[in-house]
Amino acid sequence: MLAVPITKNALAESLPLKAIELPCPNPGNGEVRIRVLACGVCHTDLHELEGDIALPRLPVIPGHQVIGVVDRLGEGITAPSCGTLVGVCWLAHTCGRCRFCLSGRENLCESARFTGFHSDGGYAEFMTANSGFIFPLPDSLDPVAAAPLLCAGVIGYRSLCQAQTRPGCRLGLYGFGSSAHICLQIARYWQCQTAVFTRSPLHRQEAVALGADWTGSADDRPPWPLDSAVIFAPAGELVPKALSHLDRGGVLALAGIHMSTLPGFEYRLIYGERRLTSVTNCTRQDVADLLQLAAEIPLRTTVETFPLAAAGKALLALKQSHLRAAAVLKVS
Repeated sequence: MLAVPITKNALAESLPLKAIELPCPNPGNGEVRIRVLACGVCHTDLHELEGDIALPRLPVIPGHQVIGVVDRLGEGITAPSCGTLVGVCWLAHTCGRCRFCLSGRENLCESARFTGFHSDGGYAEFMTANSGFIFPLPDSLDPVAAAPLLCAGVIGYRSLCQAQTRPGCRLGLYGFGSSAHICLQIARYWQCQTAVFTRSPLHRQEAVALGADWTGSADDRPPWPLDSAVIFAPAGELVPKALSHLDRGGVLALAGIHMSTLPGFEYRLIYGERRLTSVTNCTRQDVADLLQLAAEIPLRTTVETFPLAAAGKALLALKQSHLRAAAVLKVS
C-alpha cells in the first residue's frame, strides 16, 4: 500500500514527508481494517512532524480525521460488516476502568491511545482501528466533505461546550481554520452573536460569508463583550487579549493540543469570575453528538483537496495559512 509516514522530526518547509510502499496491515483481535477514502489534515499532524509534540515512536503514519470502508474483520469481530462506511477520530482506545472513564470523561483516560500517534493513521491507503472506536456513517455522506468533522468538527464542538456556549450568547472565535468554520455554523444555528478574530483578510471574508456578525484582529475590540470565546490558534499571546474581551462570568477555552507559552497578565483580566480552560481530546459521545448536529443543521465544510503523495505540501500550506479552510487528502 501507499503511505506517508513521519520518519523524523523536521520543519514542514523542508517537505520531509515522502510517499512510500509499505505492507498492508492486517487487523488484530478486536480490530477492523479500513480502506481509507479521505483523511483530513490537522495542526496536530504538523506539531507531530515538527517535534512540538513528542511522538511515542518513529516511524508513524499520521492522520486522525479518517473516512473509509471496512474491508476486513479481525478475530472476534462480527460488526460492522465489510463494506460499511466509517469514520475514525483521534481517540483510538481507552481503558474503560479508570475514574475518568467511569465518570464519562474518557478523554482524560491516563491510558488513552490516539490515532496517527500511538497507532498508524489515515495518511495511507489502509489502516486498522479498534472496532469500539469507529463510527458507522450513512453511505450518502461525501467522504471528502465529512473528513474534517472527525477532528476539526468534534474538537470545535467540545470547545464550544467547554466555553459554556449557550443559544443566544455572544461568542468570539480566535483563528479561522477548519474548526472555526464549523463552530461558526453551529453558533449561527444556536442564534449566537459571533465575532471572528483573524489576521487574514481572506479568512475575514470567509467568516462574513458564513454569517459572522463582526470580524477583526485580536487587537481590535468587538462591539460587545463576549460570554464565551475559543482560541484555535496555537499562540499563547492571544490569551490576555481574549480575556480582555470577556464579559463578567465569561469562559475562554483553548482548543489546541499545543500552544506557545502564555504570557503573564494582570489579575483584573480574570477577575469577575472569568474562567480559562483547556480542551483535551474528545469522547466518543462528543463525536456522536457532533455527527447528529451536523445532520440537523446541516454543516457544510469548505475543503481543499490534495493527493496522498502531496501530504507534505498540504501541511506546509496549513502552516503558512494558505488554505481557505480544511485540507483533505483524497486517498482512494
